[in-house]
Amino acid sequence: MATRELKKGIYWVGAVDWDIREFHGPSYSTHQGTSYNAYLIVDEKITLVDIVDVHFVDVMIEHIKEVIDPEKIDYIIINHVEPDHSGGFPKLMALAPNARVFCSKNGKDAMEQHYFGDYQYEIVKTGDVLSLGQRSIQFIEAPMLHWPDSMFSYIEEEALLMPNDAFGQHYASSMLFDDENDMCTVMEEAKKYYANILMPFSPLVVKKIEEIIKMNFKIDMIAPSHGIVWRSHHEKIIEAYMKWGKGETHRKAIVVYETMWNSTERMARAIIEGLVSEGVDARLYRVSVSDVNDIIKEVLDAKALLVASSTINNTMIANMAYFLEELMGLKPRNKIGAAFGSYGWGKGAVVNIEKKLKEAGIQLVKEGLQIKYVPTEEALKACYEFGKDIGRMI
Repeated sequence: MATRELKKGIYWVGAVDWDIREFHGPSYSTHQGTSYNAYLIVDEKITLVDIVDVHFVDVMIEHIKEVIDPEKIDYIIINHVEPDHSGGFPKLMALAPNARVFCSKNGKDAMEQHYFGDYQYEIVKTGDVLSLGQRSIQFIEAPMLHWPDSMFSYIEEEALLMPNDAFGQHYASSMLFDDENDMCTVMEEAKKYYANILMPFSPLVVKKIEEIIKMNFKIDMIAPSHGIVWRSHHEKIIEAYMKWGKGETHRKAIVVYETMWNSTERMARAIIEGLVSEGVDARLYRVSVSDVNDIIKEVLDAKALLVASSTINNTMIANMAYFLEELMGLKPRNKIGAAFGSYGWGKGAVVNIEKKLKEAGIQLVKEGLQIKYVPTEEALKACYEFGKDIGRMI
């Protein structure tokens, strides 16, 4: 994608990664690719906000050269040290050796532990203002959104917020702005991004947005470091973050299961029917053939999560354990749940699922339902009623 102008004298100079399909190692699926957004501000002081992954630094440098000589960069702002946003730093500094680098205190510590060189770091904190000439940048620390070093940069004269990983999406597009893209797709990717990255920090998300509102910032554009730039629907994404952060849910249930010889699957399908009979939006996922990150996206705004596995070696099937470990780390809010499953000569799956659901903060509302070997018609009716009961609770 060519360099794009966000506002007069402010340019997108990042890179689009069309091919990436896994992020944070294999822990996050990126079916839609991603982008690494960096923003060049041409003023009395030439300023670059955020950098890109090391594999795309040459693309960023070529984009900068379309506007100015990189040697003329005066200031570099590091809103977040994670390598997808700072990996190109050493190569850029070789071209702009006199640039001063602005970051939070935690940011400076992390940069020194990543890049080791003798750079001109300047620590900033919430409320500090950096004059660029005709414009100024105000800094807002945002620790644990989603690293300790994270911060936002705000240009009052342009009503432009650059929040790095907040409000982003892993989404590759040749069109930079929200209103140039399919908004259903963009919002789904934003939801997935929040669910799999920011959900553990939901109380901090709400607190930070409320803090910014109290600061009376006028915002008419949000330029995150992944995905599209919000210029027409910025209020929509802020509203969505507040809802997700507060743990607001819909009349919705997610049933996630794994099965060996289809007995647990038959139970799951009967339970789904019971949920649906109570007017619940119920969705069924077999964990071995579904994308875990996509499941977690749907869990975000569901009221209920039901988890099931056949018993093997006195516990659940291994890939269900992986899903639950992810869930425990993400700490979903305001959920009710239950466990169920089939077993042979010994139990174990249900009790271990219940333990992990509790550790994830999910309120168990029914005793786990366990059926030996193959469910009878009577047992399937019990599964149906199990689903109906939880549907009424929802």
